[in-house]
Amino acid sequence: MSSSLSDDWDVIVIGSGIGGLVTASQLAAKGARTLVLERYLIPGGSGGSFERAGYTFDVGASMIFGFGDKGHTNLLTRALADVGEHCETVPDPAQLAYHLPGGLNVAVDRDYGSFVARLTGLFPHEAKGIRAFYDTCWQVFNCLDAMPLLSLEDPAYLAKVFFRAPLACLGLARWLPVNVGDVARAHIKDQQLLRFIDMECFCWSVMPADLTPMINAGMVFSDRHAGGINYPKGGVGVIARRLVAGLERHGGAIRYKARVTRVLLAGDGASARAVGVELASGEQIRAKRVVSNATRWDTFGGLVDAALTPKAESTWRRRYKPSPSFLSLHLGVEASVIPEGFHCHHLLLEDWAEMEGEQGVVFVSIPTLLDSSLAPAGRHIVHTFTPSDIQAWKELSPAAYKAKKAADAARLIQRLEAIIPGLGAAIRHQEIGTPRTHRRFLGRMGGSYGPIPALRLPGLLPMPFNRTGLQNLYCVGDSCFPGQGLNAVAFSGFACAHRIGADLGLNPWALPR
Repeated sequence: MSSSLSDDWDVIVIGSGIGGLVTASQLAAKGARTLVLERYLIPGGSGGSFERAGYTFDVGASMIFGFGDKGHTNLLTRALADVGEHCETVPDPAQLAYHLPGGLNVAVDRDYGSFVARLTGLFPHEAKGIRAFYDTCWQVFNCLDAMPLLSLEDPAYLAKVFFRAPLACLGLARWLPVNVGDVARAHIKDQQLLRFIDMECFCWSVMPADLTPMINAGMVFSDRHAGGINYPKGGVGVIARRLVAGLERHGGAIRYKARVTRVLLAGDGASARAVGVELASGEQIRAKRVVSNATRWDTFGGLVDAALTPKAESTWRRRYKPSPSFLSLHLGVEASVIPEGFHCHHLLLEDWAEMEGEQGVVFVSIPTLLDSSLAPAGRHIVHTFTPSDIQAWKELSPAAYKAKKAADAARLIQRLEAIIPGLGAAIRHQEIGTPRTHRRFLGRMGGSYGPIPALRLPGLLPMPFNRTGLQNLYCVGDSCFPGQGLNAVAFSGFACAHRIGADLGLNPWALPR
């Protein structure tokens, strides 16, 4: 893999997050010579898993969409099947249990009718509005589910999909510029219920309803009842490992401990084009196309010299800002501390005013309730995390950093005892991660979860697609349409692979069935 003046690879993908792996495996299946370069020891990024003391911990959340078996929105199922792979999954009977201010406790059942009935029981005066709002989300979902989700940058694809499903295309176009808050207020007046819908959005977008695109909400609020929440047996990291196996089966390759420091460019100004990458070791590898699965902040001004940043990227940075990172605790606990019949996923907030604040909302997942093999006998995993900004952790001395980790972790555990009494005394193993941890191991600016609007925007319209202003350089992942979440970055990976496949003349004429 030494440097060469000729193209060594058709495509190089920088980073092995789920978006990058879907891109790479899809391209390999099309016949492209594809190489993934990963800076760390394992694939998956925030969709990976790691092992400690007999526990298999998920790096990020374990509330997984995209493992349904019908329609077109089951993107993880499709991505694996396309390269001859499959993940055995465990269905979760509920998406999430909310524990909110004022004693508002709501569990989102897998069955849509049961969820609507449960919420209507709490807000009987809003029965009509509840049904109208969530039924509107189904309209969006049904449009998405009616068509194969590939690159919106490919006119040939758009023409074919419009011919197959014209009404779905028109319906989807209607919702592209719309945010959830506008739809919610059109049907609902109760302020506490509107706050609940804010939290329904925040639990996966880290944004309130006014800033959350309706397209994303339509997918999440409906797919949790259609395909459902399904946990991969063996941990979330199995998804990445299976995608790597599919990549290699189709002639692709992945290299670990291969940190890319620079995208190699040929030409100047508007004629500049990506021709390969340079590693921290100084090794240069050439390719016809380069894909960055890093954030757009890390790509432009990091991998690409700031002076060559396209104007469109500067515009994007004015519209979007990095979301906070997380303080995360991976706990091994005595199984007896988890109440009988407890849900796998929970969200805790004590004060509505703190929803967007530093360490305001607390997320909890207990994946061993779905797959007991992830922990030693008699133990459960409690993975809890709360938004935390890198600014709160910068410029601390080693002693001050250690002290803050311990104090913040203790405070988080104390808050969790409101829903898991006796948690602190039941802990037998503890790993603490901070925004600095996420920045170091995931290679993301500030450890950010992804971009969020810096101002109110028209839905998903301003979100960029995969091509960039530099020829032969593409981006994939949560900095691209449609945004954050494993299913969303899988969409981005399908779209990026399709766009590159069109550019390299590799795509089949017919759409997927």
